Amino acid sequence: MRTVTCCLPFDSIIHRMIKFRNRGAQAALLSLEAEASSARGSFACLFSTADEYERALIMKCREEGRYGRPHGPWPMLMLLGCAMMLFGFALLLN
Repeated sequence: MRTVTCCLPFDSIIHRMIKFRNRGAQAALLSLEAEASSARGSFACLFSTADEYERALIMKCREEGRYGRPHGPWPMLMLLGCAMMLFGFALLLN
């Protein structure tokens, strides 16, 4: 990038801007790595196997209500209604 901007009169300003931008990205990356390491450590302490983790995760989702009851009979009734309409349309064409 310096070869492109070396002829510009604001070379020092551009160089400082690039340096400042990269410093923020580096800090964000280090912060993200630290958080990931912390998360890995906490999960390692709670569960000894993947099966335990999955069971606990499913149990938590059930408590939150994510695995609710089925939607009722409406999807099946709509499917049967559409099938009957297609069958009737096929009979009309013959």
